[in-house]
Amino acid sequence: MLMSSAAEFSVIEELERGEHGIGDGSVSYGLEDADDITLTRWNCTILGPLNTTYENRIYTLSVVCGEKYPAQPPTVRFLSKINMSGVNRHSGVVEPSKFSTLKYWKRDYRIETVLTDLRREMVAPGNRRSLQPQEGSTF
Repeated sequence: MLMSSAAEFSVIEELERGEHGIGDGSVSYGLEDADDITLTRWNCTILGPLNTTYENRIYTLSVVCGEKYPAQPPTVRFLSKINMSGVNRHSGVVEPSKFSTLKYWKRDYRIETVLTDLRREMVAPGNRRSLQPQEGSTF
């Protein structure tokens, strides 16, 4: 991945933050391959929020940061099957046109921003009671 030194420093800070744990532990992320010097492919998890159909579930996601990250948003895909607005039901891809964090991406957003906003979307009125696929199923 070719990026400016400021962007590279920002992504390295992001990696360190993800590796050391963030917030209440409801989201986490780290490199798919610890030897990935391009800092491109990330494994992520979201713990389903309480009092929703997502509760007590751990959702796994794949995040790919392209050459222009963080100036442009990453590609985000659920590996765990999920029924949620903005997520393609057949592929698990979070559709940028339907998920405001990706649609209105800002350079200072990070993977953590995407994950916490996806978790917040799980408690939205249109999602919180959505019937979910069998636990443990994947795309």
